[in-house]
Amino acid sequence: MKTNIAALRQEYLLASLNENDLHDNPIVQFKGWFQEALNTFVDEPNAMTLSTVDELHYPKSRIVLLKGIEENHFVFYTNYHSSKGKQLTHNPNASLTFLWKELQRQIRIEGQVIKTSEEDSVNYFNTRPIESQLSAWASHQSELLQNRETLEARFEALKLQYQHMPIPKPPHWGGYALIPSYIEFWQGRASRLHDRICYKKTADTTWIIQRLNP
Repeated sequence: MKTNIAALRQEYLLASLNENDLHDNPIVQFKGWFQEALNTFVDEPNAMTLSTVDELHYPKSRIVLLKGIEENHFVFYTNYHSSKGKQLTHNPNASLTFLWKELQRQIRIEGQVIKTSEEDSVNYFNTRPIESQLSAWASHQSELLQNRETLEARFEALKLQYQHMPIPKPPHWGGYALIPSYIEFWQGRASRLHDRICYKKTADTTWIIQRLNP
């Protein structure tokens, strides 16, 4: 059967978003929506699209996992030598997008990214499953790989090497924290008249709230 992609559509009728329902602080508002996503059993509510820009100004996007909100910063972890790590070194401006389709909601967050402390990176690394710790060493992330067997052999060798000792955090692996300057909350509405309300950080670090056309 042929699918008419252009005809795929869904009405959004679950909820609305009113300025009077919003908290003055977008981080508090985010945490409230995140808790609703948890309570609704949204599939992987901490999955987010991370968008960066390379040295030729091409945008790049991929899914990563939010691992915490620390000091009002959005924290995730990765290989510093990966494509996204190199792009963030070249240009620290980035954006995050959460899509919770079960709630017909989306959140966009823009800001600058900094590395977390080495202590925080080590502390988080030590909470990861052993297999995930080993994979941080085994994967030369974003580099060309001749075949799957090479990666699996590297993983098994590391598994043998560290079978009787703690696995240290790789020096090239750690955390990033996005410092938000713009956060937009989107609630799907009927007839594509969606609710879009954004928070913009001013020069004195306060937040202003504005409604946008859908």
